Amino acid sequence: MKERILIVDDEASLRELLRIVLEGEGYAVRDAATYREASAALASEHFDLVICDIVLPDGNGLDLLRSHRTSAGEHHFVMITAHSSPAHMLASVRDGAAEYISKPFDVEELKLIVAKLLGQRRGRPPVVDRLEIAGESPTMWPILERIPQVARSDATILITGESGTGKELLARAIHAASPRAGQPFVPVNCGALPEGLLESELFGHVRGAFTGAVRDSKGLFQEAAGGTIFLDEVGELPLALQVKLLRALQDKQIRPVGGTREVAIDTRVIAATNADLRSLIAEGRFREDLYFRINVLHLELPPLRERREDIPVLTRLFVDRACQRFGFPRKEIHRDAMTVLLNYAWPGNVRELENVIEQAVAMESSSLITVSSLPARVFGGLEAPPRWTGMVLPEEGLDLEAHTDAIRRELMRQALERCGGVQKEAAKLLRMTYRAFRYHAKRYNLALQEDEA
Repeated sequence: MKERILIVDDEASLRELLRIVLEGEGYAVRDAATYREASAALASEHFDLVICDIVLPDGNGLDLLRSHRTSAGEHHFVMITAHSSPAHMLASVRDGAAEYISKPFDVEELKLIVAKLLGQRRGRPPVVDRLEIAGESPTMWPILERIPQVARSDATILITGESGTGKELLARAIHAASPRAGQPFVPVNCGALPEGLLESELFGHVRGAFTGAVRDSKGLFQEAAGGTIFLDEVGELPLALQVKLLRALQDKQIRPVGGTREVAIDTRVIAATNADLRSLIAEGRFREDLYFRINVLHLELPPLRERREDIPVLTRLFVDRACQRFGFPRKEIHRDAMTVLLNYAWPGNVRELENVIEQAVAMESSSLITVSSLPARVFGGLEAPPRWTGMVLPEEGLDLEAHTDAIRRELMRQALERCGGVQKEAAKLLRMTYRAFRYHAKRYNLALQEDEA
């Protein structure tokens, strides 16, 4: 059966153009000029893809998206608009749109997008969830807006940013939005592989090239043929290998270790680093010519502390993901716990936030994540309980109840540990009544043992 597409736009000429183009590609196409017509069509017929204008004469295309895109992903939605804005883009992505494009658009590019999305319905890899790299923060809008633009190009991309900001997620999103989406995405951590193995891993080797090379082996560049190779921590590459990477980028050819012939490659390269490559160049540790070769397009991810508006969005995403992973019913987040998360500095960025939320979900037995569910270190950015002398109120202030709650929980935990889990002894150590200690210990879900009679 032909895949069915619904076009929703009040411009008759555009509907006709898209109908001609998409029917020429072998799809079955129906169109609607208004919100009402589109809603009726979606209620009565099955469509694999909906191409929908945001501004309709009798409604909003985003409302149509929200009301008709099922959780099972029955329809792919591509939102189009002549009034492009970061707010529209973020709303489209957040509400489940697969793509967002601005008028006027290139019909050939739209054909690629349609083919990619309908190809995914036939079992290709899904589009990366962009909520992990975008949310409500204006600092992310320029990056989100550039994804379709850089995805169309085959130019090498350099992504910079602190550790844990989501550089690989951004690379995956670019790959998923590109014409190479149906081909492999191969990530490589250049700092994690031993120097002696790195060249063979990247470029492959021939039989007998070294001890243990009993057969020819393709490298990761060839494994990523037709797709994208992601070179994370590219600043960790040894200088000798930097020369070979430069040659591969320039000539689009590689030579396997021990080989005598060049092998042509068709692989897009996205590199990433948390290091200052300019400083490494000045120190003689990174080649300037390679820097210019990988830095054709540059995207810099801001740290999480500079995009705090994204924390609630990311938190909800990570809570739901952790609940699904552990087989728990959906958990909610208390507003005081969210306040604590918003006030923490997040030196480990998005990766640390995900780790904290996963830990909180795993340890919290109830359906509500509260202040006491969170690790003690997130209170004021302290790795250990605060000292009673020299405490300084942050310029932005803090939630005093949440902060003192965290102090109490941590000191009670230490007291129990010191007293071998005996609550009466721990209560004496903290000058608390036994009843008060038991009450707070239950609140904080501290590991307890029965006291001796």
